Amino acid sequence: MQYWLIKSEPYKYAWEQLKKDGWTYWDGVRNYQARNFLKQMLTGDLCLYYHSNEGKEVVGIAEVIKPAYQDPTIEDDRWVAVDVKPYKSLKRNVGLKEIKATPELEQMVLVNNSRLSVQPVKPQEFDVILKLSET
Repeated sequence: MQYWLIKSEPYKYAWEQLKKDGWTYWDGVRNYQARNFLKQMLTGDLCLYYHSNEGKEVVGIAEVIKPAYQDPTIEDDRWVAVDVKPYKSLKRNVGLKEIKATPELEQMVLVNNSRLSVQPVKPQEFDVILKLSET
């Protein structure tokens, strides 16, 4: 299993909306590096769901339920989407300031390349985020 972080601005598609919908396709990625990460996602991978711009916090965990396929919102075959569903809400949201202040997370992509909308997360980083959300 691999771990990822996916970002959405809450006013565009909030965690609560994903929970209400039950699943969605993760589309609209137009950055090549983020697209390449989408292409690496496999069914069953887990994604930290991060509210960007407003909130700047991890709010839940989504599960990949369908690997990369042609993004249905554009005809250009360079771009892909994956399907995700809600897996688990966090007991407590974990904010970017807290993430940056946690020594075990200092090498996390989110800390060093905060603009990337889809990014890998190391298993130990995923575990640390979960532990932070429990406190």
